[in-house]
Amino acid sequence: MKKILAFTSIRSDYDLMSSLYFLLQEDPNVDFKIIVSGAHLSHSFGYSIEQIKKDNFDILLEIETLLSSDTGLSRVKSASLLLQNSLETIAKFNPDLMIYAGDREDVLMYAMIGGYLNIPTIHFFAGDHVTDGYIDNPIRHATSKLSTAHFVTLDEHKKRLVHMGEDTKRVFVTGNISLDKFIQFKPLEKMKLKKYFDIKNNFNDFALMIFHPLTEEMESVDIYFENILKNLNQRGISTFVSYPNVDPGNQRLLNVIDKYKGNKNFIFYKNLDRDIFMSIYKHSNFIIGNSSSGICEAASMKIPAINVGLRQTGRYADKNVLFCGTSFDEIGQCIETATSQDFQNSLKNLNNSYGDGHSAVKSYKIIMEVDFNSMIAKVEDPLKVKLI
Repeated sequence: MKKILAFTSIRSDYDLMSSLYFLLQEDPNVDFKIIVSGAHLSHSFGYSIEQIKKDNFDILLEIETLLSSDTGLSRVKSASLLLQNSLETIAKFNPDLMIYAGDREDVLMYAMIGGYLNIPTIHFFAGDHVTDGYIDNPIRHATSKLSTAHFVTLDEHKKRLVHMGEDTKRVFVTGNISLDKFIQFKPLEKMKLKKYFDIKNNFNDFALMIFHPLTEEMESVDIYFENILKNLNQRGISTFVSYPNVDPGNQRLLNVIDKYKGNKNFIFYKNLDRDIFMSIYKHSNFIIGNSSSGICEAASMKIPAINVGLRQTGRYADKNVLFCGTSFDEIGQCIETATSQDFQNSLKNLNNSYGDGHSAVKSYKIIMEVDFNSMIAKVEDPLKVKLI
């Protein structure tokens, strides 16, 4: 039996990786387990561990790490709790491989644990780069330097890792694994969505809004958030609006949500069943906010994605993505462009550069075939790595 351990601390990274998790779980030669922490165990953020249990995954450990605070200090403390409370369990389970995804502080902890315990590790979504100045960017790169292997989305990401001194044999271009479920999923009918949310009027056509706080925009993040809502409301655009994640500054956004909760144009949600969320996504006329989903996934649905503010800037994006400022007028202009017939017609033949919907299978095959133990020792000298 090959023992594989995965980690998840927030609903987004679980949704990104779940298609691979199912493949590993179904393999009789794999003992697959998950450690669950962070927002998954918070009722304030939807208690999404219930979805993991519903999917029948074997949870090795549940760790309460999320502090009731929205500061940078609390994120560091949460990381320390994660490190202290997972270490012994990981050592006892002694997996043959550890896998994690993204750029939050928890993956840095797991990469460090894997290094010190001599356990091979795989970092998904490595090599990406954003110029928004947010801490997640250097966390992602630091995690890569500590990881054994990297599963990346684009050739550009592979080149970046090699320029950072990683040997090409460590880097596997698999595409964006989050696209698999979106491309293959058949959405529920709109009437079923209206029944689920008990909607009597509106929402025959709608948008999807996902907006998270950014440290560099902290002092005005609530203003930017409300500027989006005001524009949508002024145009009578029915919108499903996600609650923010656990980043510092989320309380400012929660305060704005409280102001608009009774507005007939908005439905605010914390955590949704996967089928409900993906059905909303696939039926949306456009997505707006600053989620990476707009950059990586919206192109597969051939819908516009409006990215507001600094977050995600600098990332490769297909032509469906509109980057705009945070003022009321700038956001309004982008909405006008995104909803114009000419712009929507221009997306009809769009192909998503981030993947073809088969990344989970590619990743699964590599995991089962490659000897990652032989890669644990990182002896390559960055000065001598051949650049590509």
